[in-house]
Amino acid sequence: MANALTEAAVIEALRGVNDPELHQDLVSLGMVNKVVVSGGLIELTIDLTTPACPLKGQIEADIKAALHKLAGVEAVRITFGSQVRSTTQNAVPGVKNIVAVGSGKGGVGKSTVAANLAASLALEGAQVGLLDADIYGPSQAKMFALDGQRLMADGAKNIIPLRNYGVKLISIANLVEDGQALTWRGPILHGTLTQMLQQTVWGELDYLIVDLPPGTGDVQLSLSQLVPLTGAVLVTTPQEVALLDVRRAYTMLRKIHVPVLGVIENMAYYQLPDGTRDYIFGQGGAARLAAKEHLIILGEIPITRRLRESGDSGKPIVLADPDSPEALALRRAARMLAGQISIQSRMTLPVV
Repeated sequence: MANALTEAAVIEALRGVNDPELHQDLVSLGMVNKVVVSGGLIELTIDLTTPACPLKGQIEADIKAALHKLAGVEAVRITFGSQVRSTTQNAVPGVKNIVAVGSGKGGVGKSTVAANLAASLALEGAQVGLLDADIYGPSQAKMFALDGQRLMADGAKNIIPLRNYGVKLISIANLVEDGQALTWRGPILHGTLTQMLQQTVWGELDYLIVDLPPGTGDVQLSLSQLVPLTGAVLVTTPQEVALLDVRRAYTMLRKIHVPVLGVIENMAYYQLPDGTRDYIFGQGGAARLAAKEHLIILGEIPITRRLRESGDSGKPIVLADPDSPEALALRRAARMLAGQISIQSRMTLPVV
């Protein structure tokens, strides 16, 4: 029949549906994995650029709207998969994207944010690793209930990462005696970071989150020299004293050509029992920074007792209290980060 629905017609219709972040059609982006037409039923498999896609609902709605314009369509069933693209050119075998989380300053909750971003991405179905590069003040082993455990090596003397909550973890805290103070200088720091990055059996990872130390020193410079970073996330609190240091971190990242994927404002407010917000550290600091430097705000995370307690207890808040406002804000931030990484990878996407 002349009006019979065909796979070719479906593909052509999908060329009119754009990924809302990459601003390119699904067919050209290689996201259309499978098309099956059976009478008036269309079954599709769409591979998103990240399992944490923040706009999956919009993509689904746009696909259905486009296909229901075709003659003879009775129903559209969509199955979503994911295929995370690599931005690091296999600098670390198996690792597709390396994202640094920094602050320029201590005390703003950078490590808590890094832990919850990693856990959130794992909850979305991504393969995730976390490298605790805060050599002088490692805390990720504690936050993932892995403190006291020792890292082991395989037969080739490669490091086997620890694992909890679906996240592979490497921390200097699992290599030295508990409570031992490290007084290493630059060359030793560089060598240690090289080992942790390149002599670890990471396996296949969609995202490797790197928790940086405060400041703009040796570890940050070494990391940028060792591997091409997908980008960095800056964590700040709203007050001007914190913003002074995060601006310095932003300047350093620009100098070493690391893209800033976005800003997370931690301790943004305290919610009072009556539902009103107390902006303890001021209001809108991260937004002003983002507007001035043309950056994306990934999230505004409230300050709560539960968030602090979750870190101390060894279970990130997105797992310990998943329906809390702070957990939901961190999950949204992780999805937005995944979206920004997809945008960053656009130059490596195949053209159909």
